[in-house]
Amino acid sequence: MYDPTVARLTYRALLGRRRALILGALPLLLIVISVAVRGLTGADDQTAADVLGGFALATMVPIIGVIAGTGAIGPEIDDGSVVYLLSKPIKRPTIILTKLIVAIGVTMVFSAVPTLIAGLILNGNGQQIAVAYTVAALISSIAYSALFLLLGTVSRHAVVFGLVYALVWEALFGSLVPGARTLSVQQWSLAVAHKLAGGDLVTSEVGLPTATVLLVAVTVLATWYAGQKLRSLTLAGEE
Repeated sequence: MYDPTVARLTYRALLGRRRALILGALPLLLIVISVAVRGLTGADDQTAADVLGGFALATMVPIIGVIAGTGAIGPEIDDGSVVYLLSKPIKRPTIILTKLIVAIGVTMVFSAVPTLIAGLILNGNGQQIAVAYTVAALISSIAYSALFLLLGTVSRHAVVFGLVYALVWEALFGSLVPGARTLSVQQWSLAVAHKLAGGDLVTSEVGLPTATVLLVAVTVLATWYAGQKLRSLTLAGEE
């Protein structure tokens, strides 16, 4: 269920010079903010949780997920080059799963790693805050990649819709509106982070069992439906 050739082409598309600069901008900004905050306030657990939760998890991770998830397949569909890929003797689920693995890997590297570094800078992992938010970033990277890969297969405006979701739903409604929090990938991953950190610095509106079920369900269903859409695209091209 993993094709090295598809993976290599996807990595090349995602890590081209322009896209790599975009992917690296937010992590770099997070590190700069963390250094500045540490210099101004010293090591403070609450401040570390605020920065990692408010910027890293609520903004940086979903935006990177948008770039990696939609970029793994969306441009190929838009310019029609996906037809050449689909003409190869590769099973459609293998194509989707390979692209998902690549998108997850890229999202994790550009989100979880800088989250850990920022957490260590901010408070040296006091109360396990850096590790907790890093794990949350790793987990949410999986769900975001699956969601935005699906979006890339169903819409030519996947990046726009993805950014609206990331910035409006996750960063705004997912943080402020109680009812929306239950349907937020951010809140699901925070449930896991809360279990790791303990205390009240890392909190979630969703219980861990519910969050686990929703994370798995969204990831599996989005991946499955993306495969179905790719299969229908193949049939349309063959007709």
